[in-house]
Amino acid sequence: MGTEPQPYLKIGEVARKVGVSPSVIRSWESLGLSRPQRTASKYRLYSDEDVRLLKRARYLRRVRGLNAPAIVQLLKREGVVRGSQDGTASAIGTRLRQLRARRGVSLAEVAKAVGISVGFLSALERSHMSASVGTLRKLARYYKTNILEFFGPADSNSPLVTPEKRKVLQAGKGVRMELLAWGSTVMEPHLFRVAPDAGSGESYSHDGEEFLYVLKGELHIALDGHEYRLKQGDSFYFESATPHHWKNPGSKETWIIWVNTPPTF
Repeated sequence: MGTEPQPYLKIGEVARKVGVSPSVIRSWESLGLSRPQRTASKYRLYSDEDVRLLKRARYLRRVRGLNAPAIVQLLKREGVVRGSQDGTASAIGTRLRQLRARRGVSLAEVAKAVGISVGFLSALERSHMSASVGTLRKLARYYKTNILEFFGPADSNSPLVTPEKRKVLQAGKGVRMELLAWGSTVMEPHLFRVAPDAGSGESYSHDGEEFLYVLKGELHIALDGHEYRLKQGDSFYFESATPHHWKNPGSKETWIIWVNTPPTF
């Protein structure tokens, strides 16, 4: 059964691991250095990726003598810190609530069918948590729609899509999906940006075929009991009905051109 892709830590535990006070972590958060998940009671929840980022900030402060704004600017230049995806998370939560209401089913029914906890699904619908690619695929399949439904609206269906016009979906911690074209019933092309140690979560499958090309970084993908190690310049093709999961094992962000056909359920 699928569950939340990783355990989360409260701010006190993170402060001990990182070696700074909770107040410092909150001040860094106000500058955009970290963006923890929030529970229904508004408690901050931090992932392993958050802890690594905060340890990097502590190093930059203590060893290189940088202040907090300088740390944020440096990490933004390195591509480690990006803009908030809160709007996307809110859109996904709203859409999930609409789909469930239209179908007339309870949280418990959906959670059992998809293989996640009721609490986790409730948090998704209230935009307090984000879901992995695997979980989003399963939810889309349950509602008999495709994952494109979870992307934000576009201004138009122009054949030209410039970078600033791409639809963006944050699929769990550290996985950013940028839709490169839409309006077609044949293809679903993405740019995946996968942070170190981030990935799809649990295995998933669906109808169709997939092609991917690694622009930079590396990717491990497990397919039908076999693990493949892809590096920059490698391409990969497989049938989507085969259960698969994937992860970035490296220390830098991985970029992948990823094409599904047809748009996936």
